[in-house]
Amino acid sequence: MLKPLPLIFSAALPLLLAGAALAPEAIATTPAATATPPVASAFRPTVDQQGAARMVYGVLSDSRYAYSPRPLDDKLSVGIFRRYLEGLDSQKLFFTAADVNGFRSWQGRFDDAIKGQSMQPAFDIYTLYMNRVAERVAFARNSLKAGFDFTADDQWRYDREDAAWAADAAELDAIWAQYVKNDWLRLRLAGRTDDEIRKTLDKRYGQLATRVKQLKPEDAFETFMNAYTESIDPHTSYMSPRSAENFNMSMRLSLEGIGAVLQSQDEVVVIRTLVPGGPAAMSGKLAVGDRIVAVGQGDTGPMVDVMGWRIDDVVELVRGSKGTKVRLDVIPVANGLDGAHAMVEIIRDKVKLEEQAARRQIIEADGRKIGIVRLPTFYADFEAKRRGDADARSATADVARLLGELKAEKVEGVVIDLRGNGGGSLTEAVELTGLFVDTGPVVQVREAGGRVSIEGDDQPGVAWDGPLAVLVDRSSASASEIFAAAIQDYGRGLIIGETTFGKGTVQNLIDLDRFQNSRDPRFGQLKLTIAQFFRIDGGTTQFNGVVPDLAYPVTLDADEFGESTYDNALPASRIQAAAHEDYGNFAPLLLPLAQRHQGRIEKDVEFKWWADDVAEFRAERERGTISLNEAERRAERDKSEAKRVARQAERKRLGLDDSLPSRADDGLQADERSVAEQVADEKAAENHIDPLLRESAFVLGDAVSLLSRNQRLTAQVLPQTGKATIWAD
Repeated sequence: MLKPLPLIFSAALPLLLAGAALAPEAIATTPAATATPPVASAFRPTVDQQGAARMVYGVLSDSRYAYSPRPLDDKLSVGIFRRYLEGLDSQKLFFTAADVNGFRSWQGRFDDAIKGQSMQPAFDIYTLYMNRVAERVAFARNSLKAGFDFTADDQWRYDREDAAWAADAAELDAIWAQYVKNDWLRLRLAGRTDDEIRKTLDKRYGQLATRVKQLKPEDAFETFMNAYTESIDPHTSYMSPRSAENFNMSMRLSLEGIGAVLQSQDEVVVIRTLVPGGPAAMSGKLAVGDRIVAVGQGDTGPMVDVMGWRIDDVVELVRGSKGTKVRLDVIPVANGLDGAHAMVEIIRDKVKLEEQAARRQIIEADGRKIGIVRLPTFYADFEAKRRGDADARSATADVARLLGELKAEKVEGVVIDLRGNGGGSLTEAVELTGLFVDTGPVVQVREAGGRVSIEGDDQPGVAWDGPLAVLVDRSSASASEIFAAAIQDYGRGLIIGETTFGKGTVQNLIDLDRFQNSRDPRFGQLKLTIAQFFRIDGGTTQFNGVVPDLAYPVTLDADEFGESTYDNALPASRIQAAAHEDYGNFAPLLLPLAQRHQGRIEKDVEFKWWADDVAEFRAERERGTISLNEAERRAERDKSEAKRVARQAERKRLGLDDSLPSRADDGLQADERSVAEQVADEKAAENHIDPLLRESAFVLGDAVSLLSRNQRLTAQVLPQTGKATIWAD
């Protein structure tokens, strides 16, 4: 049995039409096309893919590996069929009911295909999907010629997940006519002329066509295998060799290459950002927006034209081993697309990826300095840790360093911001908890056979023993939930925000190449659910999530997002509690904190704006439709624009942070704007102190003030252990 590599992950990301999401140097958007691509020829599975499928089947059906193995039979095959269609066409915009009925003869045969018979039927479905997308793109682009009538009382139902399959192509035409009509109307309301709208939308739909044209047989195989793995449980998944490498880079936050994040735009690969300190940035020869049109290896390797290439194929050429040379044929952004080229030579090196690394800020809250640590993911360089590298990169090491810096700046409390943090390394969740809690249990892990082990911190001492709060939302999952739950169970800090995702399972990465002693990456990796974790109080975050001590308005309900939305998620259960020390009991503090919080947000215009926007978003989501009547939509737009302008004026009047971009809806998608504008927007959002984060700092400051001034309350909240007396100093 392979040695487990303990990892815990968030819910599966939505399947992108272009395949797996990519790590730098590769952020994948897609180039536009000038014409509808030709009909796709049939994809066929390879011998390696059939071998990988058999290995995945062997692991998932073996109780030594899988936490909840299921037999691969006709019943499971039906589930695989359903999930495969959902993975390809979740909004039912491409297949017709006739197509789906034609597939049904295969739905009970996928189990045999995975076990060793031909997987060709699954690949045939994928090929037909590609052709159906090409047909829809052709229809959409052709419909741009005539324009639309916006005086009718028409609606576009944009959420079609629960809709019936269109009966035939004519019904799909009607659906897509509304789709295109909505895109046209949005640009029209933004003030664009008909000719500008046609040009923009033709490029947009061509972008979809090119994305499909660039799909490969390995994309079909990965999608099909994930329909199988996710039929076992929501968090088991298959990764192709390329996807596995990108995932591993994202976990260790490093790669060997030039240190540039790339993006496709208008058929050209452009430089989106340069990693500070990386070879590309240090060369001084490249800039954001520069276009890479050809790539050569070493001093003499041929220059390969990459115009119109799929982004991950370009990335594979640009990446390379430390110390090797790559030559780039570049059109500088200042020269325009038809401008002069420049040849740039760069020696590759190891590059640290900082975008997902922990970072810090300081907020002034009623005269108190509150430190903020934002942690996007629980990352770790596992290979460096195995080697015993003292400088191995990890979330815990980075947060410990940031806490030291905050202590040096004499902050009075720390808020750990885990919003949007979908998880990562189980070990990092345990070790990060140890920065705030002295030796003791952190999480309990129950394996398939029922054996329960306790993962805990055995390193004496802490990095921060002062006031602590953890900010979470519905997207905080897995490792985030382990950390937040442990802090809550110990009574070590306050949990603030929304109830978390509710994922309480542990995954292990299994390299399928190890089964075949393959030195080259051929078969990919399996992310397999091997255990369920439990809180140290015996409860579970599975389904339940971590319920905050002080709640903010809910953005998404449990039936809309979270573990509870999966039909095959593990049920919640309890086990025996693990003995642990109580640092505090915040129950007596919660009412006065809530009262202060309520009084403050009633006067906080930004928090009120956010709450209003959440309510509006929830109402629109519940409705699921949008009007296609121009007069009605223009009235809505005018109202929205008036609100935006009024808020901007109020920000200036009150001296509030106005660093976030505030612009009228331009009708464009994010990747249709300039790269520089995209990056500027992201940087502004990254550094912005939003009202929820600011309010969390004030809540923590309130707790410090209340405990400092009320000895009776302090005696109720903090036990006489000396472990948390600094709260009341």
